[in-house]
Amino acid sequence: MFTHVKKLQYTAKPDRPDPVFAKRLQEIVGGQFGEMTVAFQYLFQGWNCRADQKYRDMLLDIGTEEIGHVEILATMIAQLLDDAPVAAQEEAAKDPIIAAAMGGMNPQHAIVAGLGATPTNSVGVPWNAGYMVASGNLLADFRHNLAAESMGRLQVARLYEMTDDRGVRDMLSFLLARDTMHQNQWAAAAAELEEREGFVVPATFDPSQEAREYSHKFINFSEGEESREGSWAQGPTPDKRGTFEYMAAPVAEGQEPILKPAPLYTHNTLPKK
Repeated sequence: MFTHVKKLQYTAKPDRPDPVFAKRLQEIVGGQFGEMTVAFQYLFQGWNCRADQKYRDMLLDIGTEEIGHVEILATMIAQLLDDAPVAAQEEAAKDPIIAAAMGGMNPQHAIVAGLGATPTNSVGVPWNAGYMVASGNLLADFRHNLAAESMGRLQVARLYEMTDDRGVRDMLSFLLARDTMHQNQWAAAAAELEEREGFVVPATFDPSQEAREYSHKFINFSEGEESREGSWAQGPTPDKRGTFEYMAAPVAEGQEPILKPAPLYTHNTLPKK
């Protein structure tokens, strides 16, 4: 059961309308790493959770919070679109550099949404459920969540640098802080599971069925050997099951991939006789 509180989690009041920035803000609403993605991602991870109830509860806590962040951003976008028709809005993009980069106002804000936010990214691509991950393996999911929050915070930080509107910056400052918390949260949750289950996902697969001679070998598949200097090419492995080995010259150990001719009914091209 969900309920809705009419007040926002945090204030969303711009100093002035700015339809070009409204278009930019759409990225953290309906983009790949936007609030819609993480909201549904965490909710589906929680709804599908078959592990300890504390993980389910935590996932539903944060997933529900992210719905509130979508509302904060939608409210901000609507106010950035206030009181100006499309023709006047396009004046904001008269600077040739800005016009080339941003293309002015998103016409759908006026034509489709009636000066409101849309479930799209900053170039109008609709939000896609394929952006979200809910695998049923919590360690894999929590690592993905950490990456999503890292990318999300990066985008919010870039947007912060693109505006001098104090109200917008205040809202973005709040989102930056929550993304800081969420990165720490997912790192802590993943570390807890790693301590219990081990580093490699899935922990339930029998390691004796793995070709272990290749499990900790870094192979130099590009010109140069600078990669040899990294911690991924020497020393103990994070899974504590071996030591990294550096292979300078890759060796092809498989067969030459020559396939037999296709049957005639497929009408493929046949080899020359």
